[in-house]
Amino acid sequence: MLSPGSPFPLGATLSPNGVNFALVAPNAEAVELCLFDGTGQHEQQRIRLPAFTDGVWHGLLPSGRAGLVYGFRVHGPWAPHAGQRFNPARLLLDPYAREIVGRYDGSDLFLGHDPANPAQRNARDNGAVALKGRVAAAGGSSAAPGHARIPAGERVLYELHVRGQTRLHPGVPAALRGTYAGLAESVVLDHLQGLGVTTLSLMPVQHRADEQRLLAMDLSNYWGYNTIGWFAPEARYWSGRAGTTPASEFRALADAVHARGMELVIDVVYNHSAETDEFGPTLSLRGIDNALYYHLRADDRALYANWTGCGNCLNLAEPRVLQLVMDSLRHWACELGVDGFRFDLAPVLGRGANGIFDSRAPFFAAIAQDPVLSRTLLIAEPWDIGPGGYRLGEFPPGWLEWNDRYRDTQRGLWLRQGREGAAGLGDFAHRFTASSAQFAHQGRAPTASVNFITAHDGFTLHDLLSYEERHNLANGENNRDGHAHNLSNNCGVEGPTDDPAVQAERGRLQRALIAALLLSQGTPMLLAGDELGHSQQGNNNAYCQDNETTWLAWIGAHDPASEAARLSAFVARLVALRREAPVLRSTRWWPAQPPEGAPDIHWLRPDGQPMQEADWHGGTALAILFEAAAADAGAWLVLVNAGPAAVSFALPAGSWQWRLATDDPAPDAAAALQQPHAGTVEVPHSSIRIARR
Repeated sequence: MLSPGSPFPLGATLSPNGVNFALVAPNAEAVELCLFDGTGQHEQQRIRLPAFTDGVWHGLLPSGRAGLVYGFRVHGPWAPHAGQRFNPARLLLDPYAREIVGRYDGSDLFLGHDPANPAQRNARDNGAVALKGRVAAAGGSSAAPGHARIPAGERVLYELHVRGQTRLHPGVPAALRGTYAGLAESVVLDHLQGLGVTTLSLMPVQHRADEQRLLAMDLSNYWGYNTIGWFAPEARYWSGRAGTTPASEFRALADAVHARGMELVIDVVYNHSAETDEFGPTLSLRGIDNALYYHLRADDRALYANWTGCGNCLNLAEPRVLQLVMDSLRHWACELGVDGFRFDLAPVLGRGANGIFDSRAPFFAAIAQDPVLSRTLLIAEPWDIGPGGYRLGEFPPGWLEWNDRYRDTQRGLWLRQGREGAAGLGDFAHRFTASSAQFAHQGRAPTASVNFITAHDGFTLHDLLSYEERHNLANGENNRDGHAHNLSNNCGVEGPTDDPAVQAERGRLQRALIAALLLSQGTPMLLAGDELGHSQQGNNNAYCQDNETTWLAWIGAHDPASEAARLSAFVARLVALRREAPVLRSTRWWPAQPPEGAPDIHWLRPDGQPMQEADWHGGTALAILFEAAAADAGAWLVLVNAGPAAVSFALPAGSWQWRLATDDPAPDAAAALQQPHAGTVEVPHSSIRIARR
């Protein structure tokens, strides 16, 4: 029997008195707690939660213990056009479940509606196959909650996929490849730390359900942007080692990252759920209280607002839905050690009941006042497909934002000269100094701009220089999916080639783009595998490719003579150079008229004269001179030649030592350039050179 227990905390909470269950379902008529055997296949007991307080159904099971497998059946009206989709024949996953049993297989047993008549309930019981929660043991971690721990100007992000990073890594034990434990292996973290990475940004690791369409094609949502369990680490990335759980293994990964002095950020999806649209499965929220959890269309509440392109949107304008998100974030920060979050399709989180984005929405206010979450690293993907969905630069102070305009400007300058999408020097300078038009307001710093050339969504760096067109047929969508506007350049040959001239040009442009990224003001983000020359064979939307397409190939990565090792060493030298030169990672905006003796930046033509208005609209070469404060006689010079021919630059007064040249990939290139130079220097085409006075 159940005693009334408590309406808080929500979810299944273990205590010396048993397990307390609490579920938010204010529009439900009754809630049944269903208990299963350890496999989750056989229902053993069904008990009604006895108490209902302020919209929360709750009860205490005195005999409850850790490891108990459970789910809920929620009773209420079936009235889709009124927004209500209750169906007690559906066993429902607790949205607060810390560990999840089972996997959605795409069968119509998971549908809340009759597949032959969507207006009617699906009367078949799905308890044996439904997703269920497992009561977690009390957390024993004494480690401090996660928080931002890297100075803003020193942060270098590295976006990676837990499975893809180590699935083929020869230095990781076979049983650990593709897992949290595999990512925590020293050989993996050594590589990342050697590059100079400070912050690992993991693609989604919260429990997901694959779309029925993908399952029918024997594919999966590899990227993971289809969450259904916001408290549970994805069990597919768990090694299964005895004595561990997905949660304990993830926490061990966080501890291993922290032991290196690095940060751990996770990509989170609170904008939509895996239940998709009105024809999707009923796994959890839809059956618990559909009208509470989702934005429904005003003209027909059987339909969902779809500002995500994924079929539905969570309604954070509802306090209980906001509470779910905040409780989940605190769980990952406090219990699992996460230092920050990258929010997928973040404008959805700031949309009210009217659908309008507001940077002062309840979600942003709740984050700002939270004593734990306000200290974490907060990164927005600042767009969705809703009304006014592009919000770059409009998130609150303290937030960072992915800057896709930086990406397009760099590609446009280096890869598209004379073609559609070309960028000029004015755009380049604006993005190089952190996009002040978007971010220099409300006290926001240049580091608010997350600069990137490539990310998981789109071509890898290798493919950006190898393919003019996307090659996504393996995704099963007739090559219609993915970006059509890639601003890429195949250097004359589509795909792989043995032509040494084409290979050399691709290598030269790779190094120039990486240098531009790491020398720019703002927060740089590298895509995992770009330093290894990873290719997805032209697939620029490999979201459903859990195979060698996306798994990083580490062949030659530790052979100093290999291209992968040379490119990794080049990235490491650039990051070290960035650390050495504070002016290149300044956290202050460069003033138009700096005070006497203060650091300053000068934009010069190749002839050494200051850039004039007309110069910004044409040409492909300029010099950027960073003057240090008067107390420091040093200065830094960046020479940029994105054009097709060599350019002669007149050097500013002084004796200059070359620190890096992107046209020379040799590891000892910097040493060969150490002789002081003055007067003029010729910079080859598609190249950057960096010098110190």
